Amino acid sequence: MIGSYQATSDIDVLTTAAEIPGFGSICINAFVLNGSEPILVDTGPVVDKDEFMTALRSVIDVATLKYVWLTHTDFDHIGSLAQLLAENPDLRVITTFLGVGIMGLADPLPMDRVRFVNPGETVTIGDRTLTAVKPPLFDNACTTGFYDAKSGALFSSDCFGALLSAVPGNASDLTEEELRQGQVFWATVDSPWVHNVNESAFAAELDRFRRIEPRIVLSSHLPPAPGHMLDPMLRSLATVPTAERFVGPDQMALEHLLSQLDAPA
Repeated sequence: MIGSYQATSDIDVLTTAAEIPGFGSICINAFVLNGSEPILVDTGPVVDKDEFMTALRSVIDVATLKYVWLTHTDFDHIGSLAQLLAENPDLRVITTFLGVGIMGLADPLPMDRVRFVNPGETVTIGDRTLTAVKPPLFDNACTTGFYDAKSGALFSSDCFGALLSAVPGNASDLTEEELRQGQVFWATVDSPWVHNVNESAFAAELDRFRRIEPRIVLSSHLPPAPGHMLDPMLRSLATVPTAERFVGPDQMALEHLLSQLDAPA
Protein backbone atom coordinates (compact mmCIF):
# COMPACT_ATOMS: atom_id res chain seq x y z
CA MET A 1 0.00 0.00 0.00
CA ILE A 2 1.28 3.46 -0.88
CA GLY A 3 0.83 6.16 1.73
CA SER A 4 1.82 9.80 2.01
CA TYR A 5 3.10 12.24 4.60
CA GLN A 6 5.00 15.53 4.73
CA ALA A 7 8.79 15.56 5.05
CA THR A 8 8.77 19.38 5.19
CA SER A 9 6.04 21.99 4.89
CA ASP A 10 6.37 21.94 1.10
CA ILE A 11 7.56 18.39 0.31
CA ASP A 12 5.27 15.36 0.35
CA VAL A 13 6.56 11.79 0.50
CA LEU A 14 4.76 9.00 -1.37
CA THR A 15 5.99 5.72 0.08
CA THR A 16 5.58 1.98 0.21
CA ALA A 17 7.64 -0.77 1.81
CA ALA A 18 8.91 -3.82 -0.05
CA GLU A 19 9.39 -6.98 1.98
CA ILE A 20 12.46 -9.02 1.02
CA PRO A 21 12.09 -12.44 2.69
CA GLY A 22 15.06 -13.31 4.82
CA PHE A 23 16.59 -9.83 4.58
CA GLY A 24 14.07 -7.27 5.85
CA SER A 25 12.14 -4.36 4.39
CA ILE A 26 13.07 -1.38 2.30
CA CYS A 27 10.98 1.67 1.58
CA ILE A 28 10.41 2.99 -1.94
CA ASN A 29 9.87 6.74 -1.98
CA ALA A 30 8.82 9.39 -4.46
CA PHE A 31 8.48 13.07 -3.60
CA VAL A 32 6.28 16.02 -4.52
CA LEU A 33 7.88 19.47 -4.29
CA ASN A 34 5.03 21.95 -4.02
CA GLY A 35 5.42 25.50 -5.29
CA SER A 36 4.78 27.75 -8.26
CA GLU A 37 5.96 24.96 -10.60
CA PRO A 38 5.40 21.64 -8.76
CA ILE A 39 7.92 18.85 -9.30
CA LEU A 40 7.51 15.11 -8.84
CA VAL A 41 10.67 13.15 -8.06
CA ASP A 42 10.26 9.64 -9.53
CA THR A 43 6.95 7.90 -10.18
CA GLY A 44 6.78 4.80 -7.98
CA PRO A 45 7.13 1.08 -8.76
CA VAL A 46 5.69 -0.43 -11.92
CA VAL A 47 3.88 -3.10 -9.91
CA ASP A 48 2.06 -0.43 -7.84
CA LYS A 49 1.34 2.14 -10.53
CA ASP A 50 -2.42 2.31 -9.93
CA GLU A 51 -1.96 2.72 -6.17
CA PHE A 52 0.73 5.29 -6.80
CA MET A 53 -1.57 7.43 -8.92
CA THR A 54 -4.25 7.29 -6.23
CA ALA A 55 -1.75 8.40 -3.58
CA LEU A 56 -0.36 11.12 -5.85
CA ARG A 57 -3.84 12.53 -6.51
CA SER A 58 -4.39 12.72 -2.75
CA VAL A 59 -1.61 15.31 -2.41
CA ILE A 60 -1.70 17.23 -5.71
CA ASP A 61 -3.76 17.80 -8.84
CA VAL A 62 -1.79 15.91 -11.48
CA ALA A 63 -2.68 18.57 -14.05
CA THR A 64 -0.66 21.15 -12.07
CA LEU A 65 2.60 19.18 -12.16
CA LYS A 66 5.24 20.86 -14.32
CA TYR A 67 8.17 18.44 -14.12
CA VAL A 68 9.12 14.90 -13.22
CA TRP A 69 12.71 14.63 -12.04
CA LEU A 70 13.64 11.08 -12.98
CA THR A 71 16.54 10.12 -10.71
CA HIS A 72 17.07 6.99 -12.82
CA THR A 73 15.24 4.45 -14.94
CA ASP A 74 14.84 1.40 -12.67
CA PHE A 75 11.41 -0.22 -12.40
CA ASP A 76 10.81 1.12 -8.88
CA HIS A 77 11.16 4.70 -10.19
CA ILE A 78 9.28 4.79 -13.53
CA GLY A 79 5.99 3.02 -12.70
CA SER A 80 3.54 5.84 -13.49
CA LEU A 81 5.67 7.91 -15.84
CA ALA A 82 3.83 6.98 -19.05
CA GLN A 83 0.41 7.60 -17.50
CA LEU A 84 1.48 10.98 -16.16
CA LEU A 85 2.76 12.06 -19.56
CA ALA A 86 -0.50 10.93 -21.14
CA GLU A 87 -2.68 12.76 -18.61
CA ASN A 88 -0.71 15.99 -18.44
CA PRO A 89 0.35 17.27 -21.88
CA ASP A 90 2.43 20.08 -20.34
CA LEU A 91 4.49 17.78 -18.10
CA ARG A 92 8.21 17.57 -18.86
CA VAL A 93 10.78 14.99 -17.76
CA ILE A 94 14.15 15.97 -16.34
CA THR A 95 16.74 13.30 -17.07
CA THR A 96 20.03 12.82 -18.92
CA PHE A 97 21.03 11.69 -22.40
CA LEU A 98 21.71 8.22 -20.99
CA GLY A 99 18.36 8.17 -19.20
CA VAL A 100 16.57 8.86 -22.48
CA GLY A 101 18.59 6.10 -24.14
CA ILE A 102 17.67 3.53 -21.51
CA MET A 103 13.97 4.48 -21.62
CA GLY A 104 14.10 4.14 -25.39
CA LEU A 105 14.65 0.39 -25.01
CA ALA A 106 11.20 -0.07 -23.44
CA ASP A 107 8.99 3.05 -23.38
CA PRO A 108 10.59 5.92 -25.33
CA LEU A 109 10.19 9.43 -23.95
CA PRO A 110 8.78 12.15 -26.24
CA MET A 111 11.92 14.16 -26.95
CA ASP A 112 10.11 17.50 -27.12
CA ARG A 113 9.10 16.96 -23.48
CA VAL A 114 12.57 16.12 -22.15
CA ARG A 115 14.93 18.50 -20.36
CA PHE A 116 18.54 17.39 -19.97
CA VAL A 117 20.20 18.25 -16.65
CA ASN A 118 23.63 16.78 -16.00
CA PRO A 119 25.40 16.45 -12.62
CA GLY A 120 26.97 19.77 -11.69
CA GLU A 121 24.41 21.86 -13.55
CA THR A 122 21.97 24.20 -11.79
CA VAL A 123 18.43 24.92 -12.99
CA THR A 124 15.72 27.28 -11.79
CA ILE A 125 12.21 25.88 -11.74
CA GLY A 126 9.60 28.28 -10.44
CA ASP A 127 10.72 29.39 -6.98
CA ARG A 128 13.35 26.65 -6.63
CA THR A 129 17.02 26.46 -7.56
CA LEU A 130 18.10 22.86 -8.06
CA THR A 131 21.69 21.69 -8.39
CA ALA A 132 22.12 18.25 -9.95
CA VAL A 133 24.50 15.86 -8.19
CA LYS A 134 25.86 12.39 -8.83
CA PRO A 135 25.48 10.40 -5.58
CA PRO A 136 28.58 8.54 -4.36
CA LEU A 137 26.68 5.23 -4.63
CA PHE A 138 24.22 4.22 -7.35
CA ASP A 139 22.99 1.15 -9.24
CA ASN A 140 22.23 2.82 -12.57
CA ALA A 141 24.71 4.86 -14.60
CA CYS A 142 22.17 7.61 -15.38
CA THR A 143 21.45 8.29 -11.68
CA THR A 144 21.17 12.02 -10.95
CA GLY A 145 20.03 13.44 -7.63
CA PHE A 146 19.84 17.10 -6.67
CA TYR A 147 20.03 19.69 -3.91
CA ASP A 148 17.11 22.09 -3.51
CA ALA A 149 18.33 25.43 -2.16
CA LYS A 150 14.83 26.51 -1.06
CA SER A 151 14.11 23.60 1.28
CA GLY A 152 17.71 22.58 1.96
CA ALA A 153 16.76 19.05 0.89
CA LEU A 154 19.26 16.68 -0.69
CA PHE A 155 17.58 14.11 -2.96
CA SER A 156 20.05 11.23 -3.05
CA SER A 157 18.21 8.61 -5.14
CA ASP A 158 19.20 5.08 -4.00
CA CYS A 159 22.19 6.33 -2.00
CA PHE A 160 21.72 6.03 1.80
CA GLY A 161 19.04 3.37 1.38
CA ALA A 162 18.82 0.76 4.13
CA LEU A 163 17.42 -2.75 4.52
CA LEU A 164 15.64 -2.70 7.88
CA SER A 165 13.71 -5.07 10.12
CA ALA A 166 10.91 -2.47 10.12
CA VAL A 167 10.62 0.89 8.33
CA PRO A 168 9.96 3.84 10.70
CA GLY A 169 8.50 7.21 9.77
CA ASN A 170 11.81 9.00 10.22
CA ALA A 171 15.39 7.76 9.98
CA SER A 172 16.14 9.40 13.34
CA ASP A 173 13.88 6.79 14.96
CA LEU A 174 16.49 4.12 14.15
CA THR A 175 19.39 3.36 16.43
CA GLU A 176 22.80 4.26 15.06
CA GLU A 177 23.66 0.58 14.74
CA GLU A 178 20.38 -0.34 13.01
CA LEU A 179 20.97 2.40 10.48
CA ARG A 180 24.63 1.53 9.95
CA GLN A 181 23.98 -2.17 9.39
CA GLY A 182 20.99 -1.50 7.14
CA GLN A 183 22.85 1.00 4.98
CA VAL A 184 26.04 -1.02 4.64
CA PHE A 185 24.11 -4.14 3.67
CA TRP A 186 21.97 -2.26 1.15
CA ALA A 187 25.05 -0.67 -0.39
CA THR A 188 26.71 -4.06 -0.93
CA VAL A 189 23.53 -5.30 -2.65
CA ASP A 190 22.70 -2.21 -4.69
CA SER A 191 26.20 -0.99 -5.59
CA PRO A 192 28.48 -4.06 -5.58
CA TRP A 193 31.04 -2.22 -7.74
CA VAL A 194 32.07 -0.25 -4.66
CA HIS A 195 34.20 -3.20 -3.50
CA ASN A 196 36.54 -2.47 -6.43
CA VAL A 197 37.01 1.29 -5.96
CA ASN A 198 40.09 3.19 -4.91
CA GLU A 199 39.29 3.97 -1.27
CA SER A 200 40.92 7.42 -1.35
CA ALA A 201 38.93 8.40 -4.43
CA PHE A 202 35.74 7.09 -2.84
CA ALA A 203 36.46 9.07 0.34
CA ALA A 204 36.78 12.20 -1.79
CA GLU A 205 33.35 11.51 -3.29
CA LEU A 206 31.88 11.19 0.19
CA ASP A 207 33.51 14.48 1.21
CA ARG A 208 31.94 16.15 -1.82
CA PHE A 209 28.51 15.16 -0.52
CA ARG A 210 29.43 16.18 3.04
CA ARG A 211 30.11 19.74 1.89
CA ILE A 212 26.52 20.13 0.70
CA GLU A 213 25.35 20.40 4.34
CA PRO A 214 21.63 19.80 3.69
CA ARG A 215 18.88 20.41 6.21
CA ILE A 216 17.28 17.07 5.30
CA VAL A 217 18.31 14.03 3.26
CA LEU A 218 15.60 12.43 1.12
CA SER A 219 16.63 9.02 -0.20
CA SER A 220 14.53 6.77 -2.40
CA HIS A 221 15.04 3.91 0.05
CA LEU A 222 15.26 5.44 3.52
CA PRO A 223 12.77 7.48 5.56
CA PRO A 224 13.61 11.20 5.69
CA ALA A 225 16.82 11.88 7.63
CA PRO A 226 17.60 15.21 9.36
CA GLY A 227 20.68 16.92 8.00
CA HIS A 228 22.75 16.24 11.13
CA MET A 229 22.60 12.53 10.23
CA LEU A 230 24.49 13.04 6.97
CA ASP A 231 27.93 12.76 8.53
CA PRO A 232 27.32 9.45 10.36
CA MET A 233 25.63 8.06 7.25
CA LEU A 234 28.67 8.98 5.17
CA ARG A 235 30.94 7.37 7.76
CA SER A 236 28.92 4.17 7.35
CA LEU A 237 29.29 4.29 3.57
CA ALA A 238 33.04 4.76 3.95
CA THR A 239 33.23 1.20 5.33
CA VAL A 240 31.42 -0.40 2.40
CA PRO A 241 34.43 -1.02 0.09
CA THR A 242 35.87 -3.44 2.68
CA ALA A 243 32.52 -4.83 3.92
CA GLU A 244 31.52 -8.42 3.27
CA ARG A 245 30.37 -8.90 -0.31
CA PHE A 246 26.73 -9.83 -0.84
CA VAL A 247 26.10 -13.27 -2.34
CA GLY A 248 22.48 -14.11 -3.05
CA PRO A 249 20.71 -17.37 -2.15
CA ASP A 250 21.67 -20.36 -4.30
CA GLN A 251 19.48 -22.97 -6.02
CA MET A 252 19.35 -25.15 -2.90
CA ALA A 253 17.97 -22.22 -0.89
CA LEU A 254 15.40 -21.55 -3.61
CA GLU A 255 14.23 -25.16 -3.59
CA HIS A 256 13.92 -25.05 0.20
CA LEU A 257 11.82 -21.89 -0.03
CA LEU A 258 9.57 -23.45 -2.67
CA SER A 259 9.08 -26.57 -0.55
CA GLN A 260 7.97 -24.39 2.37
CA LEU A 261 5.50 -22.56 0.16
CA ASP A 262 4.05 -25.85 -1.07
CA ALA A 263 3.79 -27.38 2.40
CA PRO A 264 0.24 -27.70 3.81
CA ALA A 265 -0.71 -25.14 6.44
